[in-house]
Amino acid sequence: MESIDILKIASAIFALAIAIIGHEIMHGWVAFMYGDTTAKNAGRLSINPLIHIDLVGTIIVPATMYFLPILLGGESGFLFGWAKPVPINTSTVVRNGGYNAAMQVDLAGIVYNFTIATIASIALVAMSQPTTADSIVYIFAYMLVFQLLIINVVLGVFNLLPIPQFDGAHFLMHLALKYRVNAVAEFFYKNERYGIIIVLIILMTPIKDYVLLLPVRTILALLT
Repeated sequence: MESIDILKIASAIFALAIAIIGHEIMHGWVAFMYGDTTAKNAGRLSINPLIHIDLVGTIIVPATMYFLPILLGGESGFLFGWAKPVPINTSTVVRNGGYNAAMQVDLAGIVYNFTIATIASIALVAMSQPTTADSIVYIFAYMLVFQLLIINVVLGVFNLLPIPQFDGAHFLMHLALKYRVNAVAEFFYKNERYGIIIVLIILMTPIKDYVLLLPVRTILALLT
C-alpha cells in the first residue's frame, strides 16, 4: 500500500472519529444545559474515543462502506458511521425546558456536523492543494480537512432523515408531542427497533443515491 493511501485512510478515520464523537457529545452537552446530568455522570461527555465505540456503527458499517467497493473492483467508498448514543433523560430536559429544549438536544449533533463542515470548507479555500513537494504533515492536514467536510455533511444529512431511532425522527417525535399529535410520536416510538434495518437498507441499495447522496452533493456544491 502506498504512503498516500495510508494517509487517505488515516485521515478518513480521524475525520470520522471527530464527526461522530463530537456529534454525540453535543447531544449530551445540550441536555446538560437543561439539567440532565445523565451523560456527564456516565462519563460520556469525554473525548476519549474508546467509550463511544459502537461495534456496528463505528467499525462494521464504516469498514464495509469504505472497503467493499474496492473489493468489487472500484474506488473506495465514502465513509459513514455513528458512535454509541449518549444516555439522555428526556423527561428531565422536557421538565426544565419543554419540548423546545428536547428538540434542541435532537438537533445538537446535526448543528455540530454542519458547523464543522462549514469550517472545513473555509479552511480548504485558504489551503493550497498539496503537491509531491509538500511535507507529509501538510498532505495529511489537507486530506483531514477534506474528509471533515465530506463526512460531516454526510452525517448531518443522514441524521436529518426521519429514520426511527435517529435524530430526525426524535425531532419529529418531540415536535408532534409539543402540538399533541400523539399518533406521530407513537409511530416513531413503536418502530425504533427497525431503525438500524432501515439504515442498512438505505446504505446497501440505490435508495442512498436519492435520499442521501443527492442532498449531500447539493450541500457540498454550496459550501465549495
